[in-house]
Amino acid sequence: MDKAADLGMAEAIVINAKTQRPGVCNTIETVLVHRDIAERFFQTGGKALLECGVQIRGDERVRAILGDKAVPVTEEDWNTEFLDLILAVGIVDSLEEAVAHIESHGSHHSDCIVTADEAAAETFLNRVDSATVYWNASTRFTDGGEFGFGAEIGISTDKLHARGPMGLEELTTYKYQIRGTGQVR
Repeated sequence: MDKAADLGMAEAIVINAKTQRPGVCNTIETVLVHRDIAERFFQTGGKALLECGVQIRGDERVRAILGDKAVPVTEEDWNTEFLDLILAVGIVDSLEEAVAHIESHGSHHSDCIVTADEAAAETFLNRVDSATVYWNASTRFTDGGEFGFGAEIGISTDKLHARGPMGLEELTTYKYQIRGTGQVR
């Protein structure tokens, strides 16, 4: 969540992306909140997550706000795909710090920024190297069916030849057979 995030939107996106189906690959596993909005977000969004049964594993600054409602986050938690109602949460000082954290610990699957600041959003969209990168939308949309590919066969975080949700077409390769009669270029 960027410092220019609409907190109501941020809460709705985080709740959806974590609790709709926590055992799937497009659920969120980490939330980073800009320091300027952290206290306000955790008063409502943190409370809502806890009411949904989400265990918050927070850094020291998160735990200073939530107290014993958050357990300490471990270094391993930043790299874990929980596939459960568990969320690693940290407070960052800048967009650059958030991007560096994502690039260091993220899966390169799906990442999202919530912000009203178009410049911050464009920076995030361009600098985060993930198969799907969202601005003000839930990561739960990372799905072949949602992208119009028909049945989803998988999601790739590779860079070639397919990246992101894959349907049958992405698993197809081509072989060209050219029969000539002496043509040259």
